[in-house]
Amino acid sequence: MDDLANFLRIRRSRVAPESVGIPVDRHRRVAGLRREEVAHLSGVSVDYYVRLEQGRATQPSEQVLDALARVLRLDETEREHLHRLARQRRRTAKAPSGRVRPELLRVLGLITDAPAVIVNHRMDVLAGNRLAGLLYNRPLQGMNTARHIFLEDTDLYAEWEKCTLDVVGHLRLAAGKYPDDPRLASLIGELSMGSERFRRLWARADVRARGHGCKTYRHPLVGLLELHQENFSLPDESGMELLVLSAAPGSPADDGLRLLASLDSAEERRPRVRAEREVG
Repeated sequence: MDDLANFLRIRRSRVAPESVGIPVDRHRRVAGLRREEVAHLSGVSVDYYVRLEQGRATQPSEQVLDALARVLRLDETEREHLHRLARQRRRTAKAPSGRVRPELLRVLGLITDAPAVIVNHRMDVLAGNRLAGLLYNRPLQGMNTARHIFLEDTDLYAEWEKCTLDVVGHLRLAAGKYPDDPRLASLIGELSMGSERFRRLWARADVRARGHGCKTYRHPLVGLLELHQENFSLPDESGMELLVLSAAPGSPADDGLRLLASLDSAEERRPRVRAEREVG
């Protein structure tokens, strides 16, 4: 299915006619706007817009896309996504390899007092520090944060519903950038099969750019952790991000992270003590 056509159809159905000055009576049966209404409001012919929604139109101009974005009430992130979908027909971005540079791993190792991970566009965890493994309460190797949120450990995320919105919005953006990435398509299929909420959210065609903000975790050992997440997109074409979760100094979350680190340190020492006694 044509991604641009699908996006236009879904977002058209979500625009209330009243919001664009179209009166509605009780006989109206269409959810959202009609095709001819979108065409009229955006200044294009009905025939051309119909062909856009059917995936048969030639590449729309920047002006047409901007007009459609205005009518469909798209925000800046969604507008960029619309333009990206239109460009897919001219150029398809190759999915990045996912190799983490040694220098970046060295920087990650310098972060010791806050959980930190490096993720790719699929939300695979490519690397992480010790405290991140303790926060997620599992080995980081092979972890995908989207799968973790939807299918593996929903209880860890105190604001689970908000997290799911962010995840689906990010994966929508990634699918627009890398439509021919088979591993991304496989992940989306797995989440669709395993989670009814993912299916519902994916059908909405929302897109979101991840940024900074509060993330609250309900950890089984140390309780509630209110952390601040900063996302650092790497200035290359890798599609990777460095995510750092920090706690305000002196806050309960700061105490919780320190306690979590100390519990793990004590656990690490026990086997070594036993082993030394056995040797002696």
